[in-house]
Amino acid sequence: MPSGATAYLSRCDWIQSGTRGLCSTSLCRHVSLSRKSVLTFERRTLFGMMAFVSGCLAAFRVRMAAMFTCCLGCCGDGASGHIPLKEMPTVQLDTHHMGTDVVIVKSGRRICGTGGCLANAPLHQNKSYFEFKIQSTGVWGIGVATQKVNLNQVPLGRDTNSLVLRHDGSVYHNNEEKNRLPANSLPQEGDIVGVTYDHVELNLYLNGKNMHCPASGIRGTVFPVVYVDDSAILDCQFSDFYHTAPHGFEKILFEQQIF
Repeated sequence: MPSGATAYLSRCDWIQSGTRGLCSTSLCRHVSLSRKSVLTFERRTLFGMMAFVSGCLAAFRVRMAAMFTCCLGCCGDGASGHIPLKEMPTVQLDTHHMGTDVVIVKSGRRICGTGGCLANAPLHQNKSYFEFKIQSTGVWGIGVATQKVNLNQVPLGRDTNSLVLRHDGSVYHNNEEKNRLPANSLPQEGDIVGVTYDHVELNLYLNGKNMHCPASGIRGTVFPVVYVDDSAILDCQFSDFYHTAPHGFEKILFEQQIF
């Protein structure tokens, strides 16, 4: 074999023998140290992840406790300083605005005695509808009125503060007859009288039928009004109507509900 080839083989034998020597001594120690470093890194990483997860769970428990406390404050008695949620009030007859001899029963829906009573909600919306059922005949009237009306003086319709349909079929405002129901359409016991108001005209419906009896003239903020005398008893219906409200009209809404 040529001398160059011999030299090349000798060099390869030296590299191989050197590599085997390194592998059995320093290289093995290097690999052992590397494994220890990896294990140490893995342990530290694991402990770090466990600490991170533990911290997240602790923060989650704190947040849930705060949310639970907030819910108790909002829905409970308000002892924690939160303002409790309030239900929207129901439209009904207002015992703070009624005649001295008036009796209101059935959760603010029935009137008897002598005198008038306003509802507790003004007609803020553009088109309102409400109903009255005649439970017992006598002297009665229904319509709209301002809070300046004298609820001890019946029949209403004598001044500018009320616009009402009276039991005889006449519609009065400011002591003037504004209109009148047809003679064969006077409300009787058990009948339902519907009222619409659009801030210009008041219109009347008998058992769901339009009486084509408009009346106007009242100004200012008005409320539904009803009065009774001579044993008359009327029920007010401000929702869940007996008859479908005319197109475009709806039940009375409080100002908060409108906006």
